Amino acid sequence: MDIWAELAQPAEVAGLHLQSRYVMAPMTRSQCPGGVPTEEVAQYYARRADQLGMVITEGIYISDPSAGGSPDVPRFGAPEALAPWREVTGAVHDKGAKIFGQLWHIGCVRRAGAQPYPNAPVLTPSGLSMSGKQIGEPASLAQIEAVIAAFAESARQAKESGFDGVELHGAHGYLIDQFFWERTNRREDAYGGSLANRIRFAVEIVQAVRDAVGSEFPIQFRFSQWKGADYGAEIAKDEVELEMILTALGEAGVDIFHPSTRRFWLPAFEGSPLTLAGWTRRISSKPTIAVGHVGVGSAFGDDAPDAVPGADILARLYEDNEFDLLAIGRALLADPRWIEKTRLGQTNEIDSYQKESERVFY
Repeated sequence: MDIWAELAQPAEVAGLHLQSRYVMAPMTRSQCPGGVPTEEVAQYYARRADQLGMVITEGIYISDPSAGGSPDVPRFGAPEALAPWREVTGAVHDKGAKIFGQLWHIGCVRRAGAQPYPNAPVLTPSGLSMSGKQIGEPASLAQIEAVIAAFAESARQAKESGFDGVELHGAHGYLIDQFFWERTNRREDAYGGSLANRIRFAVEIVQAVRDAVGSEFPIQFRFSQWKGADYGAEIAKDEVELEMILTALGEAGVDIFHPSTRRFWLPAFEGSPLTLAGWTRRISSKPTIAVGHVGVGSAFGDDAPDAVPGADILARLYEDNEFDLLAIGRALLADPRWIEKTRLGQTNEIDSYQKESERVFY
């Protein structure tokens, strides 16, 4: 199988017609002064969209003051941002691709006093940092309800702005993931303790978003085992716990899963060769996006180069139905024509990713 040609074929996913199975992974760029996308942002996505089935935007802070810590990261909530987002979605649609807005709340990763809302609290499940250090008070039930409502309102604004769907960022140690993880969630109420309780926050967000956008608007959920502060972290110790998480999210309204890994080919659990995408696809039967280390020489967060598997491994995983769509991040950032050059065998012409030349955060 020529995997690159196969992935270039059209696909029907979650009610959407995609012109290919290639996806642009979300990558924070901090190029939106005042939280509003510029014309350059529209051009940035459009330059890469013509061979993509789906673009996933950089994380967009939801309309809650505590959601983020940079005035240059895009944000929902301000009415003046809707028209610029329509320019972005329109530019991507003109290239034939669909576009999902990634909704983001960073939780305890935010620094106290950070702009643009220096008086907003640092919101955490249990008042803990990613290392488990006490940095504040646990989120109150009123704060939790407000954040859930902000996710829903931001999803509604995304739909109004011309997005084809939304991705909920539940990965990498940000707020939703902080509720999943035992180290950062030590609550003793309905949102903490058992795994069923720790996933309640995410489930209620999905339900609220579904109510806000209706039944036909796709909801995608990104999750991970690893955190930015701990690459060995786990929210699911085995496939049984993963099934609890995915089943609850799927029943709440998730249409597509995006399991984030740093190396797409590695087995997720001992005793099985299945990757995290493979387990996700098998358990949920939902369309699944594989991601992690495609087209670059080192995994995210590593300086040392890895021995990256060839296209034959990717083809085997695809033939074994371990994923439906393939997300590409840093390689596509470095060279907007990466897909075309790879598919045509022009690998010697690819502009390779150099870590020191880019500010890239998933």
